[in-house]
Amino acid sequence: MWLHICLAILLVAGYFLAMRLVSTAIRAVALRQGINELRMILVSKIINLGLTVAFVLLLCVVLGVGYGQLAVFFSSVFAVVGIALFAQWSILSNVTASLIIFFGFPYRVGDWVKVVDKDEEILGQIHEISTFHVIITRVTGDTVTYPNSMILQKAVICYRDEAEAKSHSQLLKSNDEETEKSKS
Repeated sequence: MWLHICLAILLVAGYFLAMRLVSTAIRAVALRQGINELRMILVSKIINLGLTVAFVLLLCVVLGVGYGQLAVFFSSVFAVVGIALFAQWSILSNVTASLIIFFGFPYRVGDWVKVVDKDEEILGQIHEISTFHVIITRVTGDTVTYPNSMILQKAVICYRDEAEAKSHSQLLKSNDEETEKSKS
């Protein structure tokens, strides 16, 4: 009995230590890469949720909850979550993509980018990177909400500044041509 209590206390201490270390590491990465505070908080919450689930699972094992009981509980939870997310499984891929973007995406808020898409010209300034999507304000002034999972699948071109981005805009060129034709 005392062994279970001591192990549980050690596990709780390890959990809080891990939470603090992960939060500190995420903050260091965010400061080094110039990522805004809101984005850092969102990523911290996602990773802390994963740590909490692992902690609860380990605590149940340490306290002697049987594997059969855990299996029934987790299979029930996964069944409910699976049914709830079946139609919207892309939510999970966007959250995962959000973590990849946080740690490895070479572009930041304020950068001028073009997402190479055959159907639509997505060229503008990154306004925000959230948990599910990247918000890009296009050179024409309208706003595009682009899913995180999709932006990882497409080629992205980064421009030095607004002038360079506008010089590559097919949308602005076609608008200028239409204006010249209407003047004629």
